[in-house]
Amino acid sequence: MTETINLGLPFIDGSQAQKHVTHNEALRILDDAIQIAVRDATLVLPPSSPIDGERHIVANGAGGAWVGHGNAVATWETNAWRFLMPKAGWCVWSIADDALLVFDGSNWIPVTVAGGAAFSSDNLPHLGINTAAVETNLLTVRSDDVLFHAIDSDDDGTGDIRLQLSKETAENTASVVFANAFSGRAEFGLTGDDDFHLKVSADGTAWRDALRFERTTGRVSFPSGGARELLTANRIYYVSTTGSDSNNGLSSSEPFLTIAKALTVALNTLDFVGFTVTIQLADGSYTGSSVAIGAGVGVISPSSLVIRGNSTTPANVKVTGTATTFAAQSANAICTVLDMEISSSSGSCLAAAAGGQIYFGNVRFGTAPGGQITVTEGGVVQAVGDYAIIAGSSYHAQVAGGLFRNQGRAVTLSGVPAFTNAFIGCSRCGSAIAFGSTYAGSATGKPYDVNTNGVLLTFGGTLPGNASATTASGGQVG
Repeated sequence: MTETINLGLPFIDGSQAQKHVTHNEALRILDDAIQIAVRDATLVLPPSSPIDGERHIVANGAGGAWVGHGNAVATWETNAWRFLMPKAGWCVWSIADDALLVFDGSNWIPVTVAGGAAFSSDNLPHLGINTAAVETNLLTVRSDDVLFHAIDSDDDGTGDIRLQLSKETAENTASVVFANAFSGRAEFGLTGDDDFHLKVSADGTAWRDALRFERTTGRVSFPSGGARELLTANRIYYVSTTGSDSNNGLSSSEPFLTIAKALTVALNTLDFVGFTVTIQLADGSYTGSSVAIGAGVGVISPSSLVIRGNSTTPANVKVTGTATTFAAQSANAICTVLDMEISSSSGSCLAAAAGGQIYFGNVRFGTAPGGQITVTEGGVVQAVGDYAIIAGSSYHAQVAGGLFRNQGRAVTLSGVPAFTNAFIGCSRCGSAIAFGSTYAGSATGKPYDVNTNGVLLTFGGTLPGNASATTASGGQVG
């Protein structure tokens, strides 16, 4: 044999003179054949002014200096064309085609990927780096670290770098998931809408919204608890006897079931910022334990929190407590109750103490063994609208160290309600301001019982009752 089988490199014969000639020829062939990159693969005539080392694949049917060398790799060297005839499986990179070509024994063809498409760095069906890519994860990287670096301005870049995830519609998801053994534990992005969410999961199945950034205002909410939502407008929560406390309560089609749930959401998750929250009760009968009014954040007056029924027909909304029905018995526990019928099976209809305040109007007071209105140390109950009394009690209002104000209101008594102790009772420095109001109808019992330094102001006005009023132990009536 005088040359190698694959590249045709000439052997140096032991007795050969000028061995360097053979050696140099072998080096030229290696230089032509290794790491082949050709200018193109379509020319049938050689270029007119080639440069040393310039390489081309000779197209079939070539002429001129290339005649008879179809498919060969032609290299311009020392003012002459040298030709390497490829063997099946040789690969070259065609600069003009931006493609890798392989010789199949007859022709040069593009290296293909699955499906027969020409191999290119564009439109790859999938890419796995240090691992295998699967059908749904078309790009899969297995690495200790991954680095993305901006192109510097000196290299014609901007110096910036942004990673963009784009989804098809608002209802779809564009997010980043952090997982433990491929079971998700945290996720952030646009999940199911165009607000920005941060979610967490204990098992990769059930997810909880921890943070939500509203896309139009930039406001941050904590759906699972945390910092309070800052109101930017008045809000209504709806309650219905056909509702569910798993609803959001924000529409009449998704109402809460209980008043207590609406209060919990309003007082525990919102900063009112001076706006008004209304709890709107649909027609129906509501029975439960005491509705406890707690202190809210950003609540500046009783009109900031309104519990409202039917303004046209308040009798259509009946609220009955198994204890005191509405109780505001702590500092800054304040609200307004409107447009409903209230009764209690064992306590009062309204009770305020220790800085709590309840305003009311267009209310129908029903049965209440503990007195329809009870105000003790530091509490305030005030009528802010006309109202009705449809049943008797021990007291209509009993005040011990607090303040009851019914000034300039029209009060309608239905039937002849009986007040076994008095219509109004004041004691322990409690005060009742009850002048300028009118009463339609009559009642039985004392108009008032004022004792132990209690104060009642009527300015000569009369209160319902058919028995003699009483004062004792420093009680004052004026």
